[in-house]
Amino acid sequence: MPRPIADITAREMLAVLNKTVERGRIDTAARLRSDAGCVFRYAVVTGRTERDPTADLEGALPSTKTQHRATLVEPSQVGELLRAIDAYSGTFVVRAAFKLAPLVFLRPGELVQAEWSEFDLDAGEWRILGERMKMNSRHIVPLAAQSIDILRELHPLTGSGRFVFPGVRNPSVHMSRESLRAALVRIGYGPDSDSPMTSHGFRGMASTILHEQGWTSDVIERQLAHAERNKIKAAYNHAEHLPERRKMMQSWADYLDGLKKGGDVVPFKKRQA
Repeated sequence: MPRPIADITAREMLAVLNKTVERGRIDTAARLRSDAGCVFRYAVVTGRTERDPTADLEGALPSTKTQHRATLVEPSQVGELLRAIDAYSGTFVVRAAFKLAPLVFLRPGELVQAEWSEFDLDAGEWRILGERMKMNSRHIVPLAAQSIDILRELHPLTGSGRFVFPGVRNPSVHMSRESLRAALVRIGYGPDSDSPMTSHGFRGMASTILHEQGWTSDVIERQLAHAERNKIKAAYNHAEHLPERRKMMQSWADYLDGLKKGGDVVPFKKRQA
């Protein structure tokens, strides 16, 4: 029977998560804990409970082994993937997030939690607060024209709410990052497919290809929002290399368009200083 969310304890949550761990799905258990935390924090804000019990489970689950996420970097394979994404027949909101993922190459959790207040579509910028980023540092995503088109098309549907990609059953919370993984499986790019791909793999795809195209590592790494060893510098470098990043993000979107059309693509080569 349904129970008030305030009655659910950390011990009960751990028992449920451990069942997933026992099946060998350690990554899934970690994601479930994270998603449950979002639900509990929303309940706190709306007065349904006093605290988030998943906070007590820090370190209680086995740590996941560092692994390379599956990705695609061969131009012909990337083009096939992009055409499959365009043909995806799921919900309009998931489809929009799916199409935006390769263009912005954020971490899946950072993408699905996007809020309309973070965007300035006229300026072509997405400014994300530090608490939403894995590295706890503010981040700017210059938006290519293709990204802006996707967001403008979506705005009439979800723009009156907080989240760009709201959940289907409850629009007051964002969609799960598992939606992107499920979408990849649905179009034939699951872990057991001939061309495995993960939602996190869009980052590896962009990093590999952009480096091959000659963009400087500093520009790419800043756009990937990787960790800055100097913590003082990290607090202020969210706008670092921004003019070059704008050029790179538009060039990247144009390159992906070319691959999607199946033609011969000659990427813009960045001159080295």
